[in-house]
Amino acid sequence: MVRDMQDTVSLASHIRVNTLTKLLEYKKWADDLACHTVKSIPQDEAFRVRKTTFDNIVRTMNHSCVVEDIFKHHLLGVRHTYQTRNTEHTPSVDELVFFVERMNDWYLAHVGSWRDDDLDVLVHFEFLNGRPAAMTREDIVLHIVNHATYHRGFVGDMLKQIPHDWPSNDFTVFVCPERGA
Repeated sequence: MVRDMQDTVSLASHIRVNTLTKLLEYKKWADDLACHTVKSIPQDEAFRVRKTTFDNIVRTMNHSCVVEDIFKHHLLGVRHTYQTRNTEHTPSVDELVFFVERMNDWYLAHVGSWRDDDLDVLVHFEFLNGRPAAMTREDIVLHIVNHATYHRGFVGDMLKQIPHDWPSNDFTVFVCPERGA
């Protein structure tokens, strides 16, 4: 009886972490689809300047990684060196894919080491404009997942301009691939 209660408490103490982990696994899966697609298109199309916020497909995906790296530094309590929300140098597709994979692996491992209590820890930082801010660890991870989803949408739109289709990367396809869109 006591063991059953301990197991229940242990399981319950990780429900929120498990949810964030599932969202990060979804992000990794969707990012992998995007990376595979970008590697499969003509390279000039990946770097072609388009009417979009970050100029092209690679810079759009790089922006997401930069934001993830900035928040990784915030979570670690370490200063970063970014002055803008993107890098001055546009990475090659291979460099970008490596960066994406590294960020996803780091977030999955880092969040996987947390307990639900760790999610409520308030992280103080400054935005790039110097304005002070604070977010919980949980809110940071939710931002990372949502932000990447938002910008993958821009990538999908740019791929349509080539024209090039890519597999559906919705959460519903991730959780029930046999019924995917």
